[in-house]
Amino acid sequence: MAQSAGGPPRRDRRATPALILPGNDGILSRVSNSVRQSVVFHKTKRAASNTARFSKKLLWSTGKAAWIAGTTFLVLVVPLIIEMDREAQLVELEGQQASLLGAQPAGLPPPK
Repeated sequence: MAQSAGGPPRRDRRATPALILPGNDGILSRVSNSVRQSVVFHKTKRAASNTARFSKKLLWSTGKAAWIAGTTFLVLVVPLIIEMDREAQLVELEGQQASLLGAQPAGLPPPK
């Protein structure tokens, strides 16, 4: 029993007599202990731990690769796309100007 300052004594709930007495374990407790002490349990626990560690490393390296690919795309490919679009607009504008002036736009075959 624990006693709080200035109040009535409180019961300590952390330890119960059924869990403290050595020959008074229940069936669930005994089965749980025997499972925890088995070789299969330890091998399974180790395999799960290794799988989790491998998954974490794989996810970390995949994230790094995605960051590198995304940054490379932004630095190299996006300016190329913008320049190609600008060039296409320029060619289209030159074609419109040529048609307004009556000349044949470059790249088109002469009319028959």
